[in-house]
Amino acid sequence: MPASRPPGPAPESRGRLPGSLVVLLLLAGLAAWSVLALDPPAPAAADAPATSFSAGRAFAHVEEIASEVHVTGSPAHDRVVDGLVATLGGLGLDTRVQNAVGTWQSGPGAAEMARVRNVVAVLPGTASTGRLFLMAHSDSVETGPGASDDAAGVATLLETVRALTEGEPLRNDVVVVLTDAEEACLCGAEAFTESHPLAAEGGVVLNLEARGTTGPPITFETSRGNAGLAARYAAAVPHPVASSFAVEVYRTLPNDTDFSVLLADGDFTGLNTAFIDGNAAHHTPQDTPARLDRGTLQALGDNTLALTRELGDADLTDLARPGDGDATYFPSPIGLVRHPGSLVWPLAGVAVLGVALLAVVDRRRGSSLPRTLVGTLAALVPLVLAPLAVVGLWRLLVLVRPAYASMLDPWRPGWFRLAAVAVVALVVLAWCALLRRRLGAPALRTGALALLAVLAVVLAALAPGGSYLAVLPALAGVLGGLLPRRVQLLGALLAGAVAVVVLAPTVALFFPALGLAGGAAPAAVATLLALVLLPALEGLFPAGPARLRALAVPGVAVVLAVLLTAVGLAVDRFDQQNPVPSQLVYALEADTGEAWWASTEQQPGEYTSRYVGTPRTLPYDYPYLSGRAVATGPAEVTGLPTSTVEVLDDLSSGGQRTVTVRVTPQRDVRLVVLDLDASGGTVTAARVQAREVPVDALGEDRLWVTFHAPPAEGIEATFAVDGAGPLSLRVVDGSDGLTGLPGFEPRPAGVDAAGTHSSDLVVVGATTDLG
Repeated sequence: MPASRPPGPAPESRGRLPGSLVVLLLLAGLAAWSVLALDPPAPAAADAPATSFSAGRAFAHVEEIASEVHVTGSPAHDRVVDGLVATLGGLGLDTRVQNAVGTWQSGPGAAEMARVRNVVAVLPGTASTGRLFLMAHSDSVETGPGASDDAAGVATLLETVRALTEGEPLRNDVVVVLTDAEEACLCGAEAFTESHPLAAEGGVVLNLEARGTTGPPITFETSRGNAGLAARYAAAVPHPVASSFAVEVYRTLPNDTDFSVLLADGDFTGLNTAFIDGNAAHHTPQDTPARLDRGTLQALGDNTLALTRELGDADLTDLARPGDGDATYFPSPIGLVRHPGSLVWPLAGVAVLGVALLAVVDRRRGSSLPRTLVGTLAALVPLVLAPLAVVGLWRLLVLVRPAYASMLDPWRPGWFRLAAVAVVALVVLAWCALLRRRLGAPALRTGALALLAVLAVVLAALAPGGSYLAVLPALAGVLGGLLPRRVQLLGALLAGAVAVVVLAPTVALFFPALGLAGGAAPAAVATLLALVLLPALEGLFPAGPARLRALAVPGVAVVLAVLLTAVGLAVDRFDQQNPVPSQLVYALEADTGEAWWASTEQQPGEYTSRYVGTPRTLPYDYPYLSGRAVATGPAEVTGLPTSTVEVLDDLSSGGQRTVTVRVTPQRDVRLVVLDLDASGGTVTAARVQAREVPVDALGEDRLWVTFHAPPAEGIEATFAVDGAGPLSLRVVDGSDGLTGLPGFEPRPAGVDAAGTHSSDLVVVGATTDLG
């Protein structure tokens, strides 16, 4: 009696292991090339040709600017501003300082404002068709010297302008805008767009930012209708790393930079670029010149200089206005791949039709349509489980190293990122091992491609610039699947090559962009790549019913994931150069004689736990702490002086009361909060330092204005209130540095301030009854 056949179709694999290994090795090499092509170049020395960009020359500016913390309004920042004026003036540019008050990030009942000193310099063109604005910010955060964020951007512009002055004059005017108070509230950029005459007619802006210390500079944000600018970018820059999908993602996020302010003004178009790897040092004392990758600085400078020359000689008439549509583009080893946005829907439609055709062909080859449908549904399993598994990996790391909880990424995340990719491979290979004999390799392959085609349609509708991530691998997979069986490895190589070129760089860029804490997103992209590679992976599995041997394939991924994680834990250890982040605030309410230590750490570390315990909401509102539960602990009350409040004028007319006060800090502070309580009335108007508070912050019975970089002589504020109730003004001032406070012990070696605006913040509140 003949032996019964196992359920489902016979597997297609017939001893194809050597061929599959060759294909996988070729694809691995292509993946390595695609990822390594993103790496910055070697830095040019200080004696490089005068008309070229030199990281060596630019780095000297970084060292000077980032020699110390230079927060907005500080003497250190004044020295930076003076140095920038001298440097740009020495290059022959008409350079001036814009002293103004800016405002941004306002909403119902609250507004942010700052006293700013923007440096604005003009390199005139020969026959200007518009203005090209080169922008970076000159201030640092309170906790670090800001070598990368944003001394690197400022230094890049200084070296770019120097190189321009050594060459032929450009056609268009180039305006260098080095903004102030970006870290505080983007208020310098707002003051420039609101009141500087050079901003009145708008133009094209290139903004330079950083959210790390290394990695390729990524052009991650554009104005809408970016097709023309994308074409210029692709033609000009020598190190193009840009993705229309990144543009789509960033448009959905609440994050803002100075570039956001100019786009909101409505008169500007442009491109926003930043380098983002090495995030653990961002906004910390470790953001020093020594940590800045000079290759990253070289790439940023090469691209900025090339694009400035390109746009400086272009007709800016059309480029300074949004175009008809966005382009689709992504990096590849041979340059930026780009196509018009008008092709997004046709390509998605072709992908859907192609998958349908492949399903029909599979049926003729012996795989039924119901199996293909089940395969499509089954492909959702790894697409859900693999990201969840990577989230689980991060939670395991946090369990082993609790200090990771408050970090986006570890100090040395490379091995952990490889472990996350191995976890994705484990999930996909285990899924394939369990289902390949029941459904058959064709059903799994076509089902995965059907999922990609559906995703391409969804992205075309919701995020058109990201549709390429699914549509191009789907189309390549369809072409590979339609090839005859005798050349199916060639088809696997074709599909895999396209998927690798499209998706591998996206995975590599997503990990630093979102960190291991947000590893689900890059894991999802890696899962799409693995699904397209199913035909190449099929040859790894044994023919016949040897299930244990089949499970040995994902077993290799298990071993790899464990080893990579262990290596990561051995390599990434906290030390003095790579410390445990610690966030601590001292809050004092002078009227009641109460004081607290507070921390926003999710899991306070050993050092922070000396001061804080159970999370709670403090009984008074303080900047960066209000409206949420934070870890707190009792603190000793100090005699820190409170700001004085002097009533300069108090008038009532027609049911409206107008009060003018002067608030004068009695210690060296970087911010002052004016918290007006109208007791049931309505705040209808307000003006601080002769600048109107935005109207969207008015109309409530309370107004909270945070003013950064207050002048030593104090802040003058006027409030207009409808209603006859009493008024009270609570003033909270904030300074930096906990040294000298009773009970405070300096952090031990290996522990340092976290990269948040509230690290080492001292806030003192007091209320004045205005009657």
